[in-house]
Parts: sequence; structure tokens; C-alpha cells
Amino acid sequence: MPAKPSDAKLVNLFLDMLAAEQGAGANTLDAYRRDLNDLSEFLASHGQDFVGAETQALRDYLSDLDSRGFKSSSVARRLSAMRHLFRFLLNERIRSDDPAAILSGPKRGRGLPKVLSIADVDRLLSCAKALAEATESSPLRRLRALRLYCLLEVLYATGLRVSELVTLPLSASRRETRMIVVRGKGNKERLVPLNEASRLAMAEYLAAMEALKQTKNKNAASSKWLFPSFGESGHLTRQHFARDLKELAASAGLAPRLVSPHVLRHAFASHLLHNGADLRIVQTLLGHTDISTTQIYTHVVEERLKSLVRDLHPLAEK
Repeated sequence: MPAKPSDAKLVNLFLDMLAAEQGAGANTLDAYRRDLNDLSEFLASHGQDFVGAETQALRDYLSDLDSRGFKSSSVARRLSAMRHLFRFLLNERIRSDDPAAILSGPKRGRGLPKVLSIADVDRLLSCAKALAEATESSPLRRLRALRLYCLLEVLYATGLRVSELVTLPLSASRRETRMIVVRGKGNKERLVPLNEASRLAMAEYLAAMEALKQTKNKNAASSKWLFPSFGESGHLTRQHFARDLKELAASAGLAPRLVSPHVLRHAFASHLLHNGADLRIVQTLLGHTDISTTQIYTHVVEERLKSLVRDLHPLAEK
């Protein structure tokens, strides 16, 4: 009788399947691994494993998450990981049943994303531009300010995910570029337009980077990335950009806790829809595979429709 595969081996097989068949990215795979390792540790403490786990043990695990203070959204994510794993084990005939099939998750409403107003975004951009134009700044300090301004302009112009933004290649900055190719989740590519403001910000940033390079400053070393750094990845990290953005928010008089790269992505989508953009177009620009993901923004469309009826209907109250 063959030895029973370990939980660690089954997790690796499952993640290999997600990467190969569904094109799951590194961040997605890391999240699944963390969630399933936590489940494995819980089952082991109760004398069970993935091959022999019973439905009641999985229910006990969900209850344990609740007692540990996990939010309903986090519990729901763990449950989703469990369902995917045990469905995989069933399909691969490693198990003859699916103990997670009848589990129910916590009831939760889908929260609306935080959104900055157009005026708030304008304050951020104005503050970033003022810092970039400060005449007393050193060349390196000015370059960093121009980089932040460029990041902001490109993010608000395109709605890119922060991971897509910081990994833009230098080739995205070609002088006459009006569309850039973005490699998103699942290694899928999409075309995203740039507006005039983002192109100008990019040109200023690149000019400053080239000027610094001419001084043979070590901080201006050549790189294939549009936003290079000396870190292991070779490009600016998401965390670094998020920190810079929160500092900028404080300088602009906005609450830093309400400002993040993802909030600006939400602002991009919401402002487009508020101004009449089609939901399907916004779905394409955001790189959402499923329209249901984009439909979280339908509250913006609903408000716009209400205002149209209120302002334009001949029998509406004046």
C-alpha cells in the first residue's frame, strides 16, 4: 500500500495546478500557501490531515478562525481555499469525497471601496507637482519627487494595479506612446491608454533620470525598469510607493489612512463611471476577467442614473 502523501506535498501539487492551468500569479499562490499551511497545522493538532479530514474538523477550523478574531472576509477567503483544495483532491482521486462541499461561510455584505473625490485627487497631484518643481531640491531629491508625481499621474490615468505600475518596463516610456501594454494577473496582457498629463510627467521624470545619469551618479544606473531601485527585484516596491503616497497625503492635508495605491485605482474606475463610461470598458481597463468584479462600482452608476432622472425627467420635482 503506497504511503499517504503529506499535506506539504499536496499543497505543492495543488499550487502547481493553479499556476499551470489557471495562470495564478505569485501573490495568489503565496496567499493560498499561507492559508492552507494554517489549515494543515490545525488539522495536525487534532490528529487529522488533508487526506483524512472530516467535515466537522473543517467546521471546527472555521470556528477557530472566528475565535482568533478573523474578519468575515478573511474567514470566507480561507473557506474558498479549502473548497478549491478538496475539490482538487477529489478530481485527482486522492480522496473519494469532498468534506468541504457542504460547508457554509460567514454572511457578509460586500463593502464599497474607499474612493477619493476628484478634488482630493487633484490636491494630491498638485502637491506632488509642487514638490517636483521645488527649485531648492538637490538633483536626487528632485528625481524622487518627479518619480512620485509620474507614478501618481500614470496610476490615475490608467487604473493599474500597483504591482503592474511598479513593474512597468522602460519601453513603456517611448516618446510617442499613447497606449502601453500591461502584463496583469495570470500573465495576461492588455492595452491601456495614457493621457497627455501622464505622458508629460513621464517625460520630465525620464529627463531628470537621464540628467542624473550624465553626472555618473551611482543612483542613476541603467535598468530595464521604468521605476528602478537597488532592491532585489530591481524595481520600486509596492511598499515603498505606498509609504511615499501616505507621506504625500499628509502633506496635501488628506488623512493618510484613506490614501493608498489601491484607493487611487478605485478613484480611476469610479470617476470614469460617474462621467458616463461603460462598465464593460472599465472592466477591460482594470483587467478584470469577470464583470462581477467590476460591478462593485455599480453604486456609482446608480447614483448617476438617479441624478439624471432627478435633473432631466419632465415630472421630477424642482
